[in-house]
Amino acid sequence: MGLQNIGVPGLILILVIALIVFGPNKLPELGRAVGRTLKEFKKATNELTSEITSASDEFKSTPAKPKEVAERTEAPVIEAAEVIEEVKQEA
Repeated sequence: MGLQNIGVPGLILILVIALIVFGPNKLPELGRAVGRTLKEFKKATNELTSEITSASDEFKSTPAKPKEVAERTEAPVIEAAEVIEEVKQEA
């Protein structure tokens, strides 16, 4: 059962219970606080989404140069080979 199945009578019941629990003075303050929280959450979600999208677009638009890729993948292999040679010499 989701929130879309509450209906008007259920919503009225929830509002009456909230009015009884929090009182008429606190209910508007509570509503504003919930509204601000939702607004900040939505803003943060939108910022994160746009940041991820722009980073993804930037990554897609700047292809790696073959020489740079070769250098990046070559370095660990050379270092590993040097370590293996050192171990062999020590043994």
